[in-house]
Amino acid sequence: MALPYELLIGLRYTRAKRRNHFISFISLISMLGIGLGVAALIVVLSVMNGFQKELRTRILGVASHIQIAGINGELSDWQSIAAQAMQDPEVKAAAPFVQQQAMFTVDNGVKGVLVRGILPDQEERVADFAKTIKSGSLDDLRPGEFGVVLGADLARALRVFVGDKVTVIAPQGTVTPAGVVPRLKSFTVVGIFEVGMFEYDSGLALIHMADAQKLYQMEDRVSGVRLKVDDLFQAPRIGRELVRYINADAWISDWTKSHANFFRAVAIEKNMMFIILSLIVAVAAFNLVSTLVMAVTDKQADIAILRTLGARPLSIMTVFIVQGALVGFIGLGLGIAGGVVLALNIDVVVPFIERMLGIHFLSKEVYYISDLPSDLQWGDVWGVTLIAFVLALLATIYPSWRASRVNPAEALRYE
Repeated sequence: MALPYELLIGLRYTRAKRRNHFISFISLISMLGIGLGVAALIVVLSVMNGFQKELRTRILGVASHIQIAGINGELSDWQSIAAQAMQDPEVKAAAPFVQQQAMFTVDNGVKGVLVRGILPDQEERVADFAKTIKSGSLDDLRPGEFGVVLGADLARALRVFVGDKVTVIAPQGTVTPAGVVPRLKSFTVVGIFEVGMFEYDSGLALIHMADAQKLYQMEDRVSGVRLKVDDLFQAPRIGRELVRYINADAWISDWTKSHANFFRAVAIEKNMMFIILSLIVAVAAFNLVSTLVMAVTDKQADIAILRTLGARPLSIMTVFIVQGALVGFIGLGLGIAGGVVLALNIDVVVPFIERMLGIHFLSKEVYYISDLPSDLQWGDVWGVTLIAFVLALLATIYPSWRASRVNPAEALRYE
């Protein structure tokens, strides 16, 4: 089947050498501008996705998908509450915990710490602490031995290592005839973990749940129950559904609420970067307008001849829309290829640039994550592709309309 002559002429105009080389140069700049904008959008969105995924992974390595906590800070008969929660088919595991504040002191060093009492064998079902242990083991937390696992930054601040002793001062005091005496207990450091987030590495300590119950005089009560679900993104919905199963006065919260600020900030930054970098594509589209306007001026004689041969204004308009769309399509293809390749290899490209320049972009002392992560999502790629192609098509409308309005007599008067 023969191709429409509008398409053939548009393709020929794109390939043909022009008398005015400046038009070809502007066309090349427009093509590269669209490619650069699309590539930058894909890479930035992939990096933002990588940051969000890395933060989520590190937070959920310590926090739980869903947490059931007592309204007054304590829950009785946690076994029945865990069993009730497990009735939901989307809940995979449950583990109890005791969580309180304490002061840790070694020699003259004092640090305020969040103490979490856990059952090591059950905790591994709802968190990934085992992957973060740098020395020692969670299995060394045994009831009655008063062992403690510290965050790496906390251990450095207290200047302790595995095997050293730390004194824990609980806020609940013991009433004596002489007044309220703080409760003190000596613990042995049996492990050190490093999550990679300052909040946890500098302020969290793990002890056995039985030791925590003794220290805080909670008898057989706990602070709450932590749950792990099949799909962490469905945690808010599952949390709302758990109300049907839980027969106790308790708060039910999920990971999106406990760290909402982190994820909201990343989502806002991603949206703003998308809007800002879309301006690069818009600028390239404006360059495409300039290219086609000059091309229309350059081809006025050809347009006039086509009109005298019977070409309709719509056909003339189609010719230049094809020409502009092809330039945009080529730039779009270059941008997608470059952006995808760079996003998939950013873990190689960024360290190479850092070595070349002798700098480190993300300092561990300042940022939560010291390496630049990337998570390429094809949904973002298709979204960027659609927006860029629509902008390129819109940019061709005005110049093509101007071409369709050329008066043949006026155009051929001086030819």
